[in-house]
Amino acid sequence: MKNPKASLIKQRLSSLPTYSQQLGIDLGREEHRFKWLLASILFSKRISSKIAQTTYGELEKEDLVTPEAIINAGYDKVVQVLDAGGYVRYDFSTASNLLSMAERLKKKYGSLDKLYDQAEDSIDLEKRLIEFRGVGPTTINIFLRELKSMWKKANPPISPLARQVMTRLNLEEEALDEPGLESRLVRINLEFCKKKRCPFCPLDETCKK
Repeated sequence: MKNPKASLIKQRLSSLPTYSQQLGIDLGREEHRFKWLLASILFSKRISSKIAQTTYGELEKEDLVTPEAIINAGYDKVVQVLDAGGYVRYDFSTASNLLSMAERLKKKYGSLDKLYDQAEDSIDLEKRLIEFRGVGPTTINIFLRELKSMWKKANPPISPLARQVMTRLNLEEEALDEPGLESRLVRINLEFCKKKRCPFCPLDETCKK
């Protein structure tokens, strides 16, 4: 990093967990990678990150965090859990999408890791993921950017939200080699920049507003 403030920026960001970390998801564990896909689908809609996190917590509480559990629960139960988390704007469509995704994953691949193993490269990996109903480019970007350090074929484009913050901080792209940095920059944008909460941002002193 050429920016002389880069070390300070990294230090400040290290205290901010990524969304997967905040949700208690360990991406090093195979079963948790499906949990992160569920969360990524919730985050991808035009809804607050707080509601997405609360709704994921409801799925965890009801133990609906595996393909089998979602399939067994059925549409009405999934809608009920989404509503309990405040995900009411997209409850019906998201319930349908989660059921369809879980069924297709089980039938065609068996697991997310088997899907990954069959993918030839990063382009093929994204192509296979986007075949799931309800999974679009935004979901894929959210899902894969936190898996870059463990899935070599995970190489989504840099998020525009992260780029905006990088410009304000005068950060080079090479900074994103740091695991989790891009995800933290996205979180900074969503929770501080967009809400104009600059005085409370951990990067306020280093930001070129």
